[in-house]
Amino acid sequence: MKVTPSYIKLLHSGELKTRAEKAYTNLSSCTSCPRNCNVNRLNDEYGICTSGHLPIVSSYTAHFGEEPVLSGTKGAGNIFFGNCNLKCIYCQNFEISQNQKSEKHHEVTHDCLAEIMIELQNKACHNIGLVSPTHFSATILKSVYIAAKKGLKIPIIYNTNGYDSVEILKLYEGVADIYLPDFKYGNSEYAKKYSLVDNYFEKTKEALKEMYRQAGAELVYDGDVVVRGMIIRHLILPNDISETENVFKFITEELSPNIHVSLMSQYYPTNKAYKEILLDRNIRSTEYENVVKLLDKYGLHNGWMQELESSNNYRPNFYEDRLNPFRD
Repeated sequence: MKVTPSYIKLLHSGELKTRAEKAYTNLSSCTSCPRNCNVNRLNDEYGICTSGHLPIVSSYTAHFGEEPVLSGTKGAGNIFFGNCNLKCIYCQNFEISQNQKSEKHHEVTHDCLAEIMIELQNKACHNIGLVSPTHFSATILKSVYIAAKKGLKIPIIYNTNGYDSVEILKLYEGVADIYLPDFKYGNSEYAKKYSLVDNYFEKTKEALKEMYRQAGAELVYDGDVVVRGMIIRHLILPNDISETENVFKFITEELSPNIHVSLMSQYYPTNKAYKEILLDRNIRSTEYENVVKLLDKYGLHNGWMQELESSNNYRPNFYEDRLNPFRD
């Protein structure tokens, strides 16, 4: 790889160790996400995410279903963390994100998580994808430090739901090479109803501004694979529950129209979505086309779009296969 990840420089300067130690102390009164539960996770007190101080690794694999510039030819080295700081009733990963009793059994030490990172690198994955890392963000840095000492040298992707702490994100500056946040809602009322979270729109805007400050709008490539930058994902929800226009307006006016947007049409009703009539169906072609028009309206011409039929292709099964939950 031609581009050296920034965390290597932080390792040599001693800053990576300092960051890891500082982040870990946050767990004594947890503010790892904007919920600010203030519980002492070092003593196994649980907040909304129902997680202690050790990371929960529900699955890890070379994943080929990310954006082409992240999966490349050898896969993104994705690590799927169990539990979540959101409670989306339509979560496609609900088998691991909302099943805390079973996922507790997948808790690992920091050294074990570091070894997983090294294993994925040895499998020739292009990067390490931290999937749903927010609620473990204060403890993952410790494993990154251990892995870097053992020879980790590929880019790290911070693949998040967007509801992140700006304070913690600042500790990831120069550690996360690629930010891959979701921007789920342009309306906090919908977020409250369907993800059981307050102030999602306002707090996610703050988090994305911090990610943009660190990463900017330009993507840096090594061959055909991105090694540095920021990509914003947006999932189209039925009946415009995602309030897409507000999301795109923010990206263009407060970040940059040059940001790369990954438009996702893979929604299908799963988990508890059947309980809500507005969510109990796939998106329609007219809804898809309207969102595509909004990309043009706000000048967002960089990025990728899933085909409308993608909801038939992206259906993880963590119950039956932890080693390869995306085999279909």
